[in-house]
Amino acid sequence: MSISLADGQEKPGRLTFDVAAIRPSQQGVRGGLIKPLPGGDGYLVQNMPVKIMISLMYKVPTRQITGGPDWLDTDRYDIQAKADHSYSIDDLHVMFQNLLADRFNLKFHKETREGPVYALMLDKSGSKMKINESDQDFKIPITPGTDNVFVGRRVPMQYLCWFPGQQLQTEERPVIDRTGLDKNYDFSLSFAPELALNFPKENLPPGLLDRPSIFDALKEQLGLKPRAQKGPVEYYVIDHLEKPPGN
Repeated sequence: MSISLADGQEKPGRLTFDVAAIRPSQQGVRGGLIKPLPGGDGYLVQNMPVKIMISLMYKVPTRQITGGPDWLDTDRYDIQAKADHSYSIDDLHVMFQNLLADRFNLKFHKETREGPVYALMLDKSGSKMKINESDQDFKIPITPGTDNVFVGRRVPMQYLCWFPGQQLQTEERPVIDRTGLDKNYDFSLSFAPELALNFPKENLPPGLLDRPSIFDALKEQLGLKPRAQKGPVEYYVIDHLEKPPGN
């Protein structure tokens, strides 16, 4: 059965942004971003394809999003969305999911298939991450820091499992949470990047490729052990998607 978050639009309590301006991005612009506004009252998107938006809002690796039109991961959009007041990050993600349904007419269904996964478990040494019980600050949970070290702040396990898949685009196994950890965590993570073929390695900072792989770094630095096994792999199959009408 197809899922549209536009269904039941008149039901009370449905979370939506008050206003949202959506425009095609300018041609030739490099880079992009997608992040909640600092006060928790909206979302900002610059130069991002819809496939990345779906991946971020549903925390599903892009390789597990299938179907849809060709422009799903080629056409890029700018979005400025504002809510009537500050909300939690989870509520903002629901609002963005509803925006995709209402403005892009997104409909999809999920298919769960047995397949190869990495089950992320606690190493025998235990977690080396620091629990963070501070209030939501609406910042991106994992960001690049100085010296090419990733810094995690208030990172939930769902996001931490999603992160390796974004770094290892050629890795077909999704990471699923089997740690039993249910808090938000602070940490630093240093690992060697996955490089495309023929990438000019001489342009990289000295010593970067001498760092451990991301999975070795998870074990050594965070106390988390990925184990290859069979498990449920959830796919988001796009049934329908439309370009939004002009604002």
